[in-house]
Amino acid sequence: VTVNTEQKVSDFYDIEERLGSGKFGQVFRLVEKKTGKIWAGKFFKAYSAKEKENIRQEISIMNCLHHPKLVQCVDAFEEKANIVMVLEIVSGGELFERIIDEDFELTERECIKYMRQISEGVEYIHKQGIVHLDLKPENIMCVNKTGTRIKLIDFGLARRLENAGSLKVLFGTPEFVAPEVINYEPISYATDMWSIGVICYILVSGLSPFMGDNDNETLANVTSTTWDFDDEAFDEISDDAKDFISNLLKKDMKNRLNCTQCLQHPWLMKDTKNMEAKKLSKDRMKKYMARRKWQVIRAHWHRHVAPHICFLQFTYSQLALASL
Repeated sequence: VTVNTEQKVSDFYDIEERLGSGKFGQVFRLVEKKTGKIWAGKFFKAYSAKEKENIRQEISIMNCLHHPKLVQCVDAFEEKANIVMVLEIVSGGELFERIIDEDFELTERECIKYMRQISEGVEYIHKQGIVHLDLKPENIMCVNKTGTRIKLIDFGLARRLENAGSLKVLFGTPEFVAPEVINYEPISYATDMWSIGVICYILVSGLSPFMGDNDNETLANVTSTTWDFDDEAFDEISDDAKDFISNLLKKDMKNRLNCTQCLQHPWLMKDTKNMEAKKLSKDRMKKYMARRKWQVIRAHWHRHVAPHICFLQFTYSQLALASL
């Protein structure tokens, strides 16, 4: 895919309803005029050269990634301050949202199916010399609302790992970011493996190993690497599942499983067809999701709304003083 700067996305696609939004911009449902096929259009606002370069880098990385467990980019357009990526549409919603649906039965068997797919997708990414660096529940999407197939999305923070031991980053989602990122130490493919461990811990238990009352507390919990299986939620989880998680949430990167080792781990190699379909409680997951959404809203408020209120209060005070 090359970025088309000569034509507009509307020349080839009808832009329909909005599917979602985020800090990057907005996602709209697209209908290809020639074929009637449905796609997702990710619309970015990019005013600076740096912003445009970051989006082009994401497109360049996605050009290297062609795998059934990864969302595909099929087209791209640039017009003034707008860049649009045309993506394969995944309509089943976020994985964790799917899990808490009333019609979904969560068992350890389903958890294995999901973790296999995540490991397969990330294994492929790593084989292309790329680290994702933003693996989290929001970036794991269900293909549809009935099956268990998933795809990984959002390669906006992904980087090529060209010189091992030299790349350092200072971004990510606090709850899922690895200790080496927080400490601004060189990262590796193992940085993604830590995130997979956190996702798996939450998936089987509905509890977060590191979430604090705010981002600073969460980051402190991550760097201390203190977590356990003491909660009663883990009483119904197999020892193999706990061993899988334990071998990912290791502070020393060199001691974490890689994706190939994950796929060869006894837990992921279990014959799910013959496993006992014992239901896991979804109540904890529902509470976790509610708490996480609240923290996202609160963080947004502190980052974007509170500074404006302080500025307005300061301006009002200055005007009041000037009128005396």
